[in-house]
Amino acid sequence: MLALTSATPLTQAQRQFFATGNTKNLDFRLEQLKNLKKAVSQEKAGILAALKADLRKPEFEGYFDIIAVVQEIDYALKHLKAWAKPQKVRTPLDQFPSSAKIYPEPLGVVLIIGPWNYPFSLVLSPLVGAIAAGNCAMLKPSELAPHTSEVVAKLIGSTFDPAYIGVMEGGIETSQQLLLEKFDHIFFTGGTRVGKVVMEAAARHLTPVTLELGGKSPCIVDREINLPETAKRIAWGKFLNAGQTCIAPDYLLVDAQIQGDLISSLKSCLKDFYGDNPAMSPDYARIINDRQFQRLQALLSQGETIIGGETEATTRYIAPTLLTNVSLDDPVMTE
Repeated sequence: MLALTSATPLTQAQRQFFATGNTKNLDFRLEQLKNLKKAVSQEKAGILAALKADLRKPEFEGYFDIIAVVQEIDYALKHLKAWAKPQKVRTPLDQFPSSAKIYPEPLGVVLIIGPWNYPFSLVLSPLVGAIAAGNCAMLKPSELAPHTSEVVAKLIGSTFDPAYIGVMEGGIETSQQLLLEKFDHIFFTGGTRVGKVVMEAAARHLTPVTLELGGKSPCIVDREINLPETAKRIAWGKFLNAGQTCIAPDYLLVDAQIQGDLISSLKSCLKDFYGDNPAMSPDYARIINDRQFQRLQALLSQGETIIGGETEATTRYIAPTLLTNVSLDDPVMTE
């Protein structure tokens, strides 16, 4: 594995690699996808251990991260040749008798900045797309999940030439350094505040971006439902990864006539999922770091707690919690 203290030599090496034209070759791309799949499969134990160390992620949940990447690779392997074919398109009358085709072309060197909540799958899955499209790529795993970042660096470093696919570990300074570079596309997963920083940096070079950001995710519950099944799906979707999922339902809009029954069903589901004391459950993850723990703990003071609410700072445990009588202006509803 090549270790570099500056982004510039590696990005220059990647531009030189891209200029060879090797990445445009379909057989080359397919081979690299297969190499990535093999590396992920061989590193399963290390990936699961890293996710456990960073998030106390249960093994079953950890497999979701791995399966997500493998499925992404399999899908690309199946469809890549069709994606790469030129597509014939109609031409306007004033261009008669011409014909036209759209030829998919790689962009060049792309930057992928991963998040901490799914620190493996959400840095590797975008890489699958970058490889399939014929690009070189630079990965920046989240420093807030250091064990997973180390595994990603090891996996990529032992599988690819860093002039083709490289990894730069580090904190905010590393991200800032990378964002000074000119990339041909930037893929960022994270919060809106940092997303604005990424977009501003990209705009200086007119670099296109893909921003996958967090937000508010309501779940609307009316009366015409299977109540136990609804409660089960809401509880699973919310408390997977201890709620640290950008598309997890974080507030419920419920028909008043079934509110009490839904609460009872949610209590029953949480007991089935995590037992009488979720803090002792091997199936419940933890908050990523102290700063996030303190931020979330402060939100618990709003409204009325009807399920959960218990916290434990040493292990960064926050119980599966349901609040009611919350104002739309409360931070828990605006953040």
